[in-house]
This record gives sequence, structure tokens and C-alpha cells, in this order.
Amino acid sequence: MSATATLVVIGGGPRGTGIIERIAANAVELYGNQPLEIHLVDPHPAGGGRIWRPDQSPLLWMNSMAQDVTMFTDETVEMAGPVAPGPALDAWADDVRAGRVTPDADPAVLAEIRGLSGQDFPSRRLQSAYLRWTHQRAVAALPPGVTVHEHRTTALRVTGPRDGRQRVRLQGRAAPLLADLVVLTVGHLDSERDSEQRALGDFARRHGLVHLPPDFTADSDLDALGPGEPVIVRGFGLAFVDLMVLLTEGRGGRHENGVYVPSGREPVLYVGSRRGVPYHAKIGYGWTGERPPLPRHVDRAWAERLLEAPGPLDFRRDVWPAIARELGHAHYHRLFTAHPERTALAHEVFAERYAAADPDSPQLAALVAEAVPDPADRLDLDALDRPLDGVRHASPASLQEALRSYISADLARRHDPDRSQDLAVFLGLLSVYGQLIRLGDIGGRWHGFFSYLASGPPGPRLEQLLALSRAGVVRFLGAGLTVEADEDHGVFRAATTTLPGVRTEARALVEARLPDPSLRHTASPLLRTLYEHGAAVTEDGLLAVDPADSRVLDREGRPHPRRFALGPFTTARSSGAFTRPRTGGPAFRQNDAAARAALAFLRDLSCHDGRLAS
Repeated sequence: MSATATLVVIGGGPRGTGIIERIAANAVELYGNQPLEIHLVDPHPAGGGRIWRPDQSPLLWMNSMAQDVTMFTDETVEMAGPVAPGPALDAWADDVRAGRVTPDADPAVLAEIRGLSGQDFPSRRLQSAYLRWTHQRAVAALPPGVTVHEHRTTALRVTGPRDGRQRVRLQGRAAPLLADLVVLTVGHLDSERDSEQRALGDFARRHGLVHLPPDFTADSDLDALGPGEPVIVRGFGLAFVDLMVLLTEGRGGRHENGVYVPSGREPVLYVGSRRGVPYHAKIGYGWTGERPPLPRHVDRAWAERLLEAPGPLDFRRDVWPAIARELGHAHYHRLFTAHPERTALAHEVFAERYAAADPDSPQLAALVAEAVPDPADRLDLDALDRPLDGVRHASPASLQEALRSYISADLARRHDPDRSQDLAVFLGLLSVYGQLIRLGDIGGRWHGFFSYLASGPPGPRLEQLLALSRAGVVRFLGAGLTVEADEDHGVFRAATTTLPGVRTEARALVEARLPDPSLRHTASPLLRTLYEHGAAVTEDGLLAVDPADSRVLDREGRPHPRRFALGPFTTARSSGAFTRPRTGGPAFRQNDAAARAALAFLRDLSCHDGRLAS
């Protein structure tokens, strides 16, 4: 090892910032006053990275209120390192307005900050300014002997022995960076097309059609979608919302008093998905009164018992029943404590019988029916997850009206504090997520369910969707969407279970979802090299990491002493690199554990070489 230890962090977005912040918080305790060089590698500005970069459309919003976004730890985070508090996004905006903070932002963003309230959904470029400031603050908090070097380029590969320095090859640089330790925080990455996407792309080229594969919507070539042209859109989540906005307001249309006034440049979006409905709207009210005690069933001890059990985990058998019980506990605790007039049993009696009953059992269903008279007050996770299962419509017009009614009802409920058990379930989901990341890769079903129920769009976006539906710019296809390529007619053809016998034809198909994080299909040469050189991946292609400290595992299950990885491409993926204040922040817990392990490794290496100050 050289006289000065070297740490390379690959990825300058919020996860990379989180690692640097935790290094700053833990350095004095674990590393003393030893010198350390940190190299931060990202082609995009540090702080926001690619997803939160400043140069994107002001029409693109966050899907969280300003008061629900923080990059800073608090006492609810379960970690060994010290809490280093800081402002949530809305409090930071207050600091900017008061002149206590001067952000690195252009005049348009500064104007948005001046008008921001805690209940607003900020633009992503405003969040970029907050993340940039957070990064700068984290760097400033580092001890005097720690220096940070930014490299605005792409890391191509990491090589090196387990017991020696790592070589980080950078694009445009002849000599590699030599590192005693490497942390990968690369976030969401592009992927190569899988066999289906390659076949659809080849079909589109043969017939002069448009096929946009999974991508970050802000980076997609939307100019290829012509005015008035029908476009089949596969996916009804947040990527669809971005697409909808960029192809309507982004082309000069406008919303006036609940009515969409088109510019004439919009295509016609025929949207469907497995569920056939958009993600549930963000809840539009705050918490009052007693919080449900969480976790009750899905806690650390539960996770540790599962990890000790023999054989592989089965999500539906081993994990889902406890999740259902935890979410039910949160739901009914809130209903009985905040809205007792809508219940028919004493809370203590119900809680005891509920905890004793098996999930999905007739006894539990009978108990809920007895104690909760109104079906609208009961928690039915299957109905929430698949609201169109078994639903059939005789005509597209009938489906449009039914889906508009469904979305309107969802909007009304998600903004009604008398239905505050929904917010309790949201808190339950966050609590569950904090424990499930201890289990590693549990498959995609949980992450999809969480995003659908807890990470949906702002309410105003669904109001805009309703207006676009009434204007005929968006048309609903329903659930169970399938798409085929018709070679004889040279068109894409969509069908759903909701509209039996109806086929929708178009010369354009958009896959409205993020790229697959699988290392087997990644377009990142960095991750592809790790995979090819022996890093372990799961059946879903996620990079296997040690849940204790995020060290990369090899195919024998051994943690690499000099390589760490955190983010959505790993088995320890969490719900986001930032979170709501006072909700435990599982990503913060991961950052702290990785930073402490890294500092301890570098300290011990220095001690071995006789260079650590006494």
C-alpha cells in the first residue's frame, strides 16, 4: 500500500454522496488523522449523478413531497456510526430563502426554490441542487487529511487480486487509478436488450417501425413518435408518467382547470400493463396522532431466523405471510385507534385474535368481517395488487369510463385523512423494506408491489392523466397486456385480458420501464467485467453482496476484502438512496456499515504497514 491510502468511489449520485457523508461521520473514530485520498468517478455532476442531473426538463418532477425527502441520518436509523443531522429538502429550501445556504443552481431553479413548500412536488433539477449541496457539505465535513478528486468520466473495469491493490480503468485515461479499496455506487444503468427486445427491435427495423426499449424516459428518442400516431405503451408506472408529460406538455399542450388543451403535436398513447392501472397516487395528507408500533412481525429477529433456516427462501411461502401480517397490523391499528366509530370490536380483543390467526385463513377473514363492518375499511392486499383480475369489458369505451372512475376514486381516497389507515400501511411498507434488505435477493415481486403501492406519482399527475384520457390523448388497454409483431401486416398488435377479442394496432411500441438491472444483460463494461471475472449473481442477475457490509461476493460466497457495492443492481437494493425523515432509512444503514468496514480495512492495512499514528 502507498503512503496515502486510496479509496475509489464509482458513482457520484446520492449513493456515492451517502458513502462520503458516512466516511466523514466515522473517520475520526475509525481512521484517526491518517491521510486518505478519495477518487469519485462519474461522467455526470457529483451529487445528482445521471438520474438527478441538472440538465433535464423542468416538467419532470420528483414523486415525493419536499418534506418527505432527506439525505441525512437521524436517531431512527439503526447504525453503529454517529448521527449527523441535516435539513430535509423543504427545510433546506427555507435555508436558501433565508440566505443561510447558497446553492449551485441556475436562476430558474432558484425561483422554484423560493416558492417551494413542504407539500410541493419539486422538479428533479431542484432536487439536483439539493443533492449537489449535500455532496459539497459531505466533502467539507471530511477530516483535513482526506482529499477528494472528481473524475468526470466513466469507469470501465476494476481488476486486481483479492490481497492487493485494485486497478480502476477510466475512459479517456491511459493509466488506471490504483486503489486500496473500491466502492461501486453506480445506481441505475443501461442494459443490453434481451432476446424479446432484440426480436422486437429487429422487427421494427425490417418494417420501418419505431421501437423504444426500456430506458430512462428523459434519455429516450421521443422525436421518433409522430403527432397523431398511435403508440402502444407497455408499462403504467413512473416511466409512463414521465413519457406522458414529455409527449403532451413537453410538446406545447397545457392543462387548464382540469381540461387538457392539445397542441396538435401529441401522439395517441395506448397504455396497458400486467395490472392495467397506474401506480397508486402519493398520499396527500400528513400523519396525526398515534403511530402504529412498527415493526411488529417483520423485525430483525424474524429476518435472522429466516437466514438461519435451511434451504433457499421461497417468497410466497416464507416471506409474504409475515409481510401481509405486518401491513394488516399497521392498517388495523390505525383504524381502531383513529377511527374507532367504524369498528365493532374492542381494539385489544381484535389485536389479540388478529395476531393469533393465520394469514389468508377463514378465521382471519371472519374476524375482520366481524370487527370491520364496511368492506372499504378492510385491507385486501390481493385486490389492491390486482384490481382488474377477472374484470372484463365489452368495449374500449366502457373500459375508458371504468378506469377514469377507478383513478378518480383512488385520488379521492389517497387525499382523504378519514382513510388514514392507508398512510399507516405506507409506513408499514417502509418498515418492512428496512428488514427485507437483510435477506438479499427475494425476487422482483416484492419490489414491484412496493413501488406500485408506495412509490406512485403525485396526485396532480393522475389528475392530468384523467384530463388526457378525456381528451383522447391517452387510451387505456387494461390488464394482462401482450404485444405481438405481425410480420404479414408490419405492425405491432396489443391485446389484454380486460378487453377480450379487441386488438390494437400501431407502428410504434414504447417499453415504459427502467432497464433490467441484471448483470447478465448490463451494458456497463464495469459490471460486465465483474461478472465475467467471478462475481456472484443471483438467478435474477443481481450482484451478490454481503448484507452485513455490502462487500461483493464471489461464486464461492467469499466477500471480496477490497470491493464493495451498493444500489439497485445488488442483492441489498433498498427503496432509494434518500428517504423520508424519521423512517429508519435502510440505505443510510447500509452506507454506514460499508463506510465503517472500509475505514476499518484501510486503518488495519496502515497499521500492518506501520504507518498509523499512535
